[in-house]
Amino acid sequence: MSTDRRSFFTRLASAGAGLLAGVKTVASQTSTQVAPAEGEHAMHHDHAAGVGRDPFETPDLPKLPWTMVDGVKEFHLIAEVVRTEFMPGRIVDAWGYNGSVPGPTIEVDEGDTVRIVFENRLPEITTVHWHGLEVPIEMDGVPGLTMDPVQPGGTFVYEFTLHQHGTFFYHSHMPMQEMLGMLGFFIIHPKERYQPAVDRDFGFLLQGWALLPNNTVPNTLSMEFNWLTLNGKAGPATTPVIVKQGERVRLRFVNLGMDHHPMHMHGHQFYVTGTEGGRVPEAARHPGNTVIVGVAQARDVEFEAQYLGDWMLHCHLPHHMMNQMVSMVGPMSHMGSGLHTGAGMEEGMGMIRQGHGLSEELGPALGRGLGEAATRERNVTHMVGQAANQESGHQHHAQGDEGAQQVPGFPQDMWMVMDEMFVKPETYGLRKDWTAAMMGMMTLVRVVTPELYDEIAELKKQQPAEQKPGGQQPIHQHQHKQG
Repeated sequence: MSTDRRSFFTRLASAGAGLLAGVKTVASQTSTQVAPAEGEHAMHHDHAAGVGRDPFETPDLPKLPWTMVDGVKEFHLIAEVVRTEFMPGRIVDAWGYNGSVPGPTIEVDEGDTVRIVFENRLPEITTVHWHGLEVPIEMDGVPGLTMDPVQPGGTFVYEFTLHQHGTFFYHSHMPMQEMLGMLGFFIIHPKERYQPAVDRDFGFLLQGWALLPNNTVPNTLSMEFNWLTLNGKAGPATTPVIVKQGERVRLRFVNLGMDHHPMHMHGHQFYVTGTEGGRVPEAARHPGNTVIVGVAQARDVEFEAQYLGDWMLHCHLPHHMMNQMVSMVGPMSHMGSGLHTGAGMEEGMGMIRQGHGLSEELGPALGRGLGEAATRERNVTHMVGQAANQESGHQHHAQGDEGAQQVPGFPQDMWMVMDEMFVKPETYGLRKDWTAAMMGMMTLVRVVTPELYDEIAELKKQQPAEQKPGGQQPIHQHQHKQG
């Protein structure tokens, strides 16, 4: 083994100890699921030419296993409270499925009949809606309208035959439960493989969260979001995707939150080939490198990985490229009547500390738009920036500018290197200080040589099972039983 690889595994073991502190791997949480028999499992992963399946992957998220029961693919889906980490040290008490936030991917084929045995381990009622699927009305999952809500400790069996194909998803049809993380991919592969076929196929679920300092429970009523995640992780904790130069790649995006996300990829042009309604006709496709994924939408894009490099893939809304930001970077105006610019994190997230909620002093702060009182804004001092840096844990990289503190607006962006915290096979070979470029809704598409691809694949094989992606655990004390 080379010195570089030996050093990498030493750092991997060190990083893994911190990443796994107090959490379990997803594999251990799904061990109670009934795994497919050997023959069924092979069919489940059949990617041969002429078959409708491309090799679909969801970085940092598991897939939901199934068994074949009398010709029906049967899944067991469990709604439960899940403790997760957006990145090391940022523990979150969210709600998800089968020990995962977002939930595990359901992957099936056009023409399948599927049965989802759903169990509710939440402390309140819930249902599952199959977003975009054309199913019988009694299977649509809208509580009260199409079915009785599933009570805590209760079960319900969803069953339907699939005649569509494309990128779909499932989620709770209780709005605040959606904001706590209750969604997952529902991928239906076509009977005939899409042409031209792709070599790699990746999925990303886009979410926004409001988390106050020292609080692990997201505020689902907030309109300010300070954590933005891909598949439940925020950069640089997101796991990069690895492709070989020359391969054709598909990226699938699903957005369930309160903001749109213009997803931008560096270094390549792509074509939008699918939506939440299905495959886009070839004549309607056009090139681009940014696609807006609106709330409740899915977008598939495809491209040829022509250029070697570690290319960023991220939402291009500037505030979505940050983690744990202070609302408007701290106070920027004197408090008074009417709308205010700035205000602190508590005000921006609706936390009342004095007076009452309808008082003029507690009117909305201008964190998400402009209004008549925008003229109340004051010049930002360097003290504001320093305070923001200290609260968020970031360090400004001043590069020795002695007069920087007197420059209006300084500081703005922050520099934080955390390479040693994110050592995994997929980060092998990245440039030193790479983590300083990665925050919020960001990940990497690494286009590598076949030699580096094989080397990373070998590192993944040698990686101890307990250090592989996971880091989420169900909170079993919240389980409820009927009666």
